[in-house]
Amino acid sequence: MFQSVLEAHQAGRLEEAEQGYLTILRAEPRHADALHLLGLIRSERGSLDEAESLIRQAVDIRENAVFLCNLGNVLADQGKSQDAEAMFHRAAEISPSYAFAHHNIGTIFMDAQRYDEAERAFKRAIEYDPSLVEAFVSLGVIQMESGRLSESESSIRSALALDPGRPRAHFLLGLLLTEQGRLHEAEMTFRESLAVDPDYIEAHNRLGILLMNAGRFPEAEAAFRRAICIAPEHSEAYNNLGTLLLQDGRPEEGEAELNHALRLAPNYAQAHYNLGTRMMHSRRFLPAEASLRRAIEIAPAYSDAWLNLGNTLTLDDRHAQAESVYRKAIEVAPEPSAARWSLALLLLANGRYAEGWRYAESRYDSAAQSRITLLPLVDYPQWRGESLHDKSLVILHEQGLGDSIQFVRYAPLLKARGLRRLTVVCPAVLKPLMETADGVDEVVTELTQTPAHDFWVLTMSLPLHFNTTVETIPSRLPYLYALPQRIVWWREYLPRHGLKVGLIWKGNAAHGRDATRSLPGLETLAPLWSVEGVSFISLQKGQGESEAERAAASLRLTHLGGAVNDFADSAAIVAQLDLVISVDTSVAHLAGALGKTCWIMLPMFSTDWRWLRERTDSPWYPGVMRLFRQTRLDDWDEVVARMVVALEEWVKTFDEARNQLAG
Repeated sequence: MFQSVLEAHQAGRLEEAEQGYLTILRAEPRHADALHLLGLIRSERGSLDEAESLIRQAVDIRENAVFLCNLGNVLADQGKSQDAEAMFHRAAEISPSYAFAHHNIGTIFMDAQRYDEAERAFKRAIEYDPSLVEAFVSLGVIQMESGRLSESESSIRSALALDPGRPRAHFLLGLLLTEQGRLHEAEMTFRESLAVDPDYIEAHNRLGILLMNAGRFPEAEAAFRRAICIAPEHSEAYNNLGTLLLQDGRPEEGEAELNHALRLAPNYAQAHYNLGTRMMHSRRFLPAEASLRRAIEIAPAYSDAWLNLGNTLTLDDRHAQAESVYRKAIEVAPEPSAARWSLALLLLANGRYAEGWRYAESRYDSAAQSRITLLPLVDYPQWRGESLHDKSLVILHEQGLGDSIQFVRYAPLLKARGLRRLTVVCPAVLKPLMETADGVDEVVTELTQTPAHDFWVLTMSLPLHFNTTVETIPSRLPYLYALPQRIVWWREYLPRHGLKVGLIWKGNAAHGRDATRSLPGLETLAPLWSVEGVSFISLQKGQGESEAERAAASLRLTHLGGAVNDFADSAAIVAQLDLVISVDTSVAHLAGALGKTCWIMLPMFSTDWRWLRERTDSPWYPGVMRLFRQTRLDDWDEVVARMVVALEEWVKTFDEARNQLAG
């Protein structure tokens, strides 16, 4: 009878098998195999106490390695890990070559984070049974956790060679390949996992993440939605779907999915973080703060949540609180991080330059997760303030064009330290302009175009090495110059009458803050045309240029921006203007560097650090720069209205001065 019951059990007919074992035990209460197998059925049904009692009886009757291992499994499922470990060790003691015993010992060690002991146990299991797929998979997991990716790949591929039908092994290999950046292989491997098990939720989810990171949003969305269809309570898939929808420009849908993830898992820190970040970007600062603080409450070491909480407070103009939060973010993640850069920008915006420049060096630290500035691959060292007497130095362009224009002012100071040769590396559009800077010996567009120097330095590191404070900014103007031949060329295209005012109303569309710093369009400046005695010149190039082309025929507007090839052209035009009115762009820095009067329109939200806070002038361009800040969020009309009044007064002052000279 026992054989027929066993066959029913092996065929999955558990009800029949259970009744058969009970019948056997009524006739023979000490039938060890029946007790053991009935215990396994009760274990599968979740009746762990009954399962433990039945298998213990079997062990008491006949102690063998199989009984002991299965008893250990039941004990482990009950959370009795020490008792389970004892059973596994006893199984290995009485049957040293029983591979499953060693594998189960390894599993206990792995759960206890005793990874070295776990690895030894898994290797021992493989030694006794080279066909034990589970041991290869578990060994691969240990090796992956310890960063030994090539070893891990070898172990998992060994498992798949033994049994290609293991979806978890395919899935783990996909994770491993993703970690190595072998994304195409990873995608194929996740898909192989799903070919074996189409309902493998984690494979759908991880495939979705891979596709989302690759910008393949429709495919990623399908993967997340498939995971949700299989498991409607899978909060992580909702969180990932919400993140994707936000990135895909569907913010309302994305926010709804994040909220659904939190209804399923109220303590899901990442979903709180993502929702808080979404609200930060949509300028709902108080609810953003609440969500980010909730993420931190759940996960106190969540450094990104600390960072974006600081960013939220900064954007909400709560600088003292933001500073404290940034410092906490740095404490939580002391290795170089984005929090150091954010703290640097906050300190610089508040004029605390001495500390701000030091934190700003984090922008290129090789240990940072995402470096803002990449370092050059050269054999000579970075300049960190050493003596420059009879040395040569290369200044390397970084970040925006305006940064190079702003900081090339340090060239004469470098020469004053005894520097023998100074080379500037910058984009081609800046080259002819940079060649006019005092103290610069050579300007190249690629570092490979100049021989090795004694040192190199990043543009934005110069203020640090000169201990620059707000009071000690090198402020001699001008320090860049228009080329005479370009001035002659452009003179022919400038209006002959009236005061000449250059206009720029949009910056680079690719800039991260373009939405706040650029005007909606040229029409926003329309009130300026009410001022008599002014001829307007469009310096707009790229974004917004077509508006100037259309308006040139009907307004007092001469459009020159479209014909500009480089900053030497821009300098030649600006040098012949009376005033430049601009949003926060590189041409505003150009005007300041040329010593030309410039009015800059600044947003209330996310104002760049270099304009400091609340000031109407700039110590970087003293006497020539005037700042017109928004007083209401996104309200450029009020800014332009103030500029109209200022322009009328400026024209009047010019007329009075002209009349005095004529008299």
